[in-house]
Amino acid sequence: MSRSASHPLTVPKMPGLRPSNPNFSSGPCAKRPGWSLDALKNAYLGRSHRAKGGKAKLAEVIQRSRDLLGLPDDWRLGIVPASDTGAVEMILWSVLGSRGVDVLAWESFGQGWATDIVKQLKLEDVRVLTADYGALPRLEEVDPARDLVFTWNGTTSGVRVPDAEWISGDREGLAICDATSAAFAMALDYSKLDVVTWSWQKVLGGEAAHGMLALSPRAVERLECHRPPWPLPKIFRLTKNGKLIEGIFRGETINTPSMLAVEDALDGLRWAEEIGGLAALVRRTEQNFAVVAQWVEKTSWIGFLAQEPDTRSPTSICLQFEDPWFQALPVEEQAAVAKAVAAKLDAEGVAYDIGAYRDAPPGLRIWGGATIETADIEALLPWIEWAWFSVRGEKGASVPE
Repeated sequence: MSRSASHPLTVPKMPGLRPSNPNFSSGPCAKRPGWSLDALKNAYLGRSHRAKGGKAKLAEVIQRSRDLLGLPDDWRLGIVPASDTGAVEMILWSVLGSRGVDVLAWESFGQGWATDIVKQLKLEDVRVLTADYGALPRLEEVDPARDLVFTWNGTTSGVRVPDAEWISGDREGLAICDATSAAFAMALDYSKLDVVTWSWQKVLGGEAAHGMLALSPRAVERLECHRPPWPLPKIFRLTKNGKLIEGIFRGETINTPSMLAVEDALDGLRWAEEIGGLAALVRRTEQNFAVVAQWVEKTSWIGFLAQEPDTRSPTSICLQFEDPWFQALPVEEQAAVAKAVAAKLDAEGVAYDIGAYRDAPPGLRIWGGATIETADIEALLPWIEWAWFSVRGEKGASVPE
C-alpha cells in the first residue's frame, strides 16, 4: 500500500560519498572484502581434477562447506554440474514420481521447478501452491505425506520462509529445498529438510557453474530404492546398480570442474572461517538488511516487496516504489522509470545490477549477503534517493507540497 507523505521540492544534491564496492548484483554476487586475483595463485591448473591433488582440492571444498554450515554427520554433500539449477534438476529427475508432490511457487525459480515437474516430468499427482510476488503460499496446506519442493529464499521476490516449523518432523515425503540465496546467510533446520542445494556464486561470492547437493539419509534411501520411469542423462545420475555413487560425495565429480573456480570457492570458505564462521556470515547479512530496513521505515516513497516483516529476505532485498505518482502509471511506464533509476546508479558507478528481476514487479533489488560491507549499503542509499528524484523530475512529475 502507498504511504502518503510530502516530498522534497528539489532534487537532492548528488551525494559525495560513494560505495567502495558498487557490486550489488544478486548473482554472481560481490567477491569477499579484500579479494584479488592473487587469491587464486595456488589453483590446481594444468592437471587432472582426478589426480590426487585435484581430488584433494574438491574434497576440501566439501569438508569446509560441511563444517561451516554445520551439516549433520550422516548427510552426504557433493559438487555437481550446472550451479544450483543443476543440483535441483538432478534431484527432481532422480527421486520424484513415487508419491504426490507439493511445489511452492511464489517467484520465478519456484515457478520454474513447478514447470519442470508438471510439463517436463509430466507427473500427474502434483499440487502447485502459489502466491503473488511479495507473499508466500499457505504453508499450512503442505501435506507431509507428499514430497515437497520449495525455495527457502525467493531470490527474485525478496520473500523467504520465516522458519521450518511448518514442515512436519515425521513427514513421509522428502523435503527438497533450493537454498541457493539462503545457505551461509540464514539458519537452516536440517531436521526438517532432506535435500538442500546451493551454488558458489551467492553468499560467499564464488564463481558460477558449480552446484552443491546435500542429501539426508532419507534422501539417499529414496535414491537407492526408486527407479525413475524416464531416462537420466549422465550428469544427472547419482546411483549405479541401485547404490549411491559415493565418489560424487568425496570430490570425484561427474564432469570436469574449473579448478580456478574451485580455488576461488576455497578462498571464500577460508575467509568465512577467519571472520567467525556461520554466525559471523549471518550477522553481517542481518546488519546489511537492518540498514535498508531503517531507511525504508523513514522513506515515504519506497517499501519492501515482501508484505510481512518476518518473510523479508536479508540477502536479496527487493524494493518497490510506493509513490502515488509511480503507482498511477501503467505497468510499462513503471518498468521504464525503475530501469531509469537503476541506469542512473550504474552510470555513476555507484551500483551495478540492482534492477528488479525481469519477471518481478518493477523496482530495485539490492544484494545484502555477507560479502557486502555495511558501509557500502549506507553509502548507496542516498544515491538511490538522488536517482529517484532525478528520474521523477525528468519524467515531468509534479511534486506535491
